Amino acid sequence: MGRSVRLKSFELVARDIREVDVKLLHALSIAVGWPHRPKDWDFLRRAGQGIVAVDGIGRVFGSAMWFPYGRELATVGLVITSPRTQAQGTGRWLMEQVFERCGDRNLTLNSTDAAYHLYLSLGFTKEAVVYQWQGEVVSPLPPIPVLDGELRSVSADTLNEIAALDERAFGTSRRELLALLSEGASICVLRRDGKTVGYSMKREFGRGHVIGPIVASNDYDAIHLTAVHLKDLTGRFARVDTREQTGLFADYLQQSRLAISETVTTMSKGRRFLNRKENEPWVYGLAAHALS
Repeated sequence: MGRSVRLKSFELVARDIREVDVKLLHALSIAVGWPHRPKDWDFLRRAGQGIVAVDGIGRVFGSAMWFPYGRELATVGLVITSPRTQAQGTGRWLMEQVFERCGDRNLTLNSTDAAYHLYLSLGFTKEAVVYQWQGEVVSPLPPIPVLDGELRSVSADTLNEIAALDERAFGTSRRELLALLSEGASICVLRRDGKTVGYSMKREFGRGHVIGPIVASNDYDAIHLTAVHLKDLTGRFARVDTREQTGLFADYLQQSRLAISETVTTMSKGRRFLNRKENEPWVYGLAAHALS
C-alpha cells in the first residue's frame, strides 16, 4: 500500500500523528467544523495511533486515527480531509493506510453523512445511528425515577470495579482507555445488592463537558447516572452521544433541554460490533465518536 498519494498539483505523504504540531491538527478540525481543542487532540494521541497526510512543506491535509483494543478490535476515528482535498481521494487513501496498520482486526467507526458512502465502498456495514444530544443544561432538571441502589462518586484508583462491567457492555476490554479517561473525569458508580451495576464519567471536551461512557442495564439506571453529572452543569454546555433514539433515557435528555445536533452512523468491518442483550450492561453513552 503506497505511503504517499499524488493529487492534482502536489504529493501527500503519511506521517505519524505524534510528530505533527497539535496546532496544525486543531486547524484541520476547525476547518471541518469539529469542536476538538488542542488538549482533546493531545488526549486522543495518547489514547490511540494515527497518521496525517502532509505535503512537502509540512502542511496538514488530512488525518486518521485508530484505537486498538487488544488484537481483535480497533475503533477508527478522526478521519478528516481538508476541504481542498475532499474530492481527490485523500479519505480513501487514509483509510487504506489504516487497514494496513490494523492488520486483521475487526474495525468499527462512527461515520458522518459525508463519509458514509466511502465507508460502504470500503466494506463497512451499517449497524446503528448515534444521536448527539447537546445544549445548555437547564435548571431545575426534570424529575427522575426512584433510585434503585446507591450512587457514589469514586476515584480513578477504583477502576477495577468498572472495568469488568465495561467489558461486558462494550464487548472487549478497554481498561487502558478507561484509565486515561479517568485522569480528568468525575466518575460515578451505581451499586445494587453489593454489586456495581452501572457507571458514568463526566469530562471536559470541545465546547463544554461530555457525559460518557455511560454503562447501565436499563433506562432508569442510565438516567440516574446521567442526572448525577447534569446537576453539576446547570447553565453550562453538556453533550451526550447515545444510540437511544426513543424510550425513557432519550425522553430524559430531551426534557433536560438537550437537543439532537447531528447524527452519525455506527458501522463495522469484519465481525459485527454491537450485541445488545436484554437486562445486560449496555453502553448508553459513548466515550467519544472515535472511541465508541
